[in-house]
Amino acid sequence: MARIDGQGRGATLRTALVLTCVVLVVEFAGGLISHSLALLSDAGHVLTDVFALGLAWFAVEQSKRPADKRRSYGYQRVSILVALVNSVTLIVIVIAIVYEAVRRLASPEPVQGAVVIVTALVGVAVNSFVIFGLRGENKSLNMRAAFLHVAGDTGASVGVVIAGAVILLTGWLYIDPILSLGIAALIAWGAWRIVRETVNLLLEGTPSDVDLAAVTDEIRHTDQVVSLHDLHVWALSSEDMALSVHVVVGDLPLGDAEHVVRDLEGRLCGRFDIGHTTIQVESCHPCGEIHHGAGEHNHPHGHLTFTSGEGAPPRAAGSAARPQ
Repeated sequence: MARIDGQGRGATLRTALVLTCVVLVVEFAGGLISHSLALLSDAGHVLTDVFALGLAWFAVEQSKRPADKRRSYGYQRVSILVALVNSVTLIVIVIAIVYEAVRRLASPEPVQGAVVIVTALVGVAVNSFVIFGLRGENKSLNMRAAFLHVAGDTGASVGVVIAGAVILLTGWLYIDPILSLGIAALIAWGAWRIVRETVNLLLEGTPSDVDLAAVTDEIRHTDQVVSLHDLHVWALSSEDMALSVHVVVGDLPLGDAEHVVRDLEGRLCGRFDIGHTTIQVESCHPCGEIHHGAGEHNHPHGHLTFTSGEGAPPRAAGSAARPQ
């Protein structure tokens, strides 16, 4: 299946979101009718899919908005606010499921196994269709996360089918709250991953899939680059990364320095998928060792600044800094 782009990606996510909402309604109604906590828990897990798909779709739509004077990086980080609401909701769902599961372990309630099986099979069928629509996209972090959410829910629905069969064939009611605890653990793991990623984005931490040492090595082995310092790599959103760095190139003409920067931009984008770079070219050596991210580099250097990336100003050489 071809990679999904632009409007196609948004349409795919929108369709997946609508279908997942249908599964949510069906499983919630089926859980109430059959008195199955496992089915209600799976409906809670489907709710996590709704959040994940909605977040991915929202991020795609927001990424279409251009940067402006108030939001110079655009509106991609709005997804962080949604992720925070998502994680809080998931934690509340986990607490409710665990409480009810413990209560039912102490006092099992009758469950209609046939209704559980039919309802869960509907969830499996719809989720399988959604997975088929999402499987062609593996580059976008948002799309990949949405795919994993739906795949995980499909597995949980299969477990609910098995639980319904066990109840129908043996009458062993404990399988329902036991499976519910398993689904609650699955939701809690998903919530923890969302919280961890959100905190890292808010702290402008280095993205987990970027090796800062490898980025340093890539820059250091660029022709004409003598040394580098003040290297920062952070995520603008779950899909877009930015980089800023000072590179020392010695005494180079302006045109040659710009060629060095263009070469760096291309390789950083191609190897690490860093689309927005700000590279300050210095014409003298730094005064001592500067550690990455230390924030202690404040002595003046003659420099040229070049930038690249969507929403950035046109690539042009800045004037040399005036010593203070």
